[in-house]
Amino acid sequence: MEKNLLGTNVIAQIGILVHDIEKTSQVYADFFGVENPGWQITDVVDKAQTEYRGKRTEARAKLAFFKMGSLQLELIEPDEHPSTWREYLNEHGEGPHHIAFRIEGMKDKVMTLDRNQMPLLQKGEYTGGRYAYIDTFEQLKVIVELLENDKK
Repeated sequence: MEKNLLGTNVIAQIGILVHDIEKTSQVYADFFGVENPGWQITDVVDKAQTEYRGKRTEARAKLAFFKMGSLQLELIEPDEHPSTWREYLNEHGEGPHHIAFRIEGMKDKVMTLDRNQMPLLQKGEYTGGRYAYIDTFEQLKVIVELLENDKK
């Protein structure tokens, strides 16, 4: 395996799958003594350009983001459409889904990871950038998410 595949080792985010984002986000807020950030829903497929396992998907999810110092905690409640979120929640239940890293050069990173037997699971766009979930479960025991923000 090549070394330093992402060009960073700084974890930006931990993603956790949940069945009920409203209930779970309030539990997290109470546990940490912080304000509940509320939740937002991901964009529709035409805007998000969501693909799962190489095919366009209507998948959407409710997301809640907690700022935890230098790390972001993301709660994810997926809808029923095919996605890495739905598949993982169905197979493993609630709990950790991914660790995310901010990167530059999304296409190159995805190709490098694929070359190292870590294929792309899901990708999409969000306001100000893009994401990609990589199947690193066999090697790292967790999915890796790449986050690339547009340059300002």
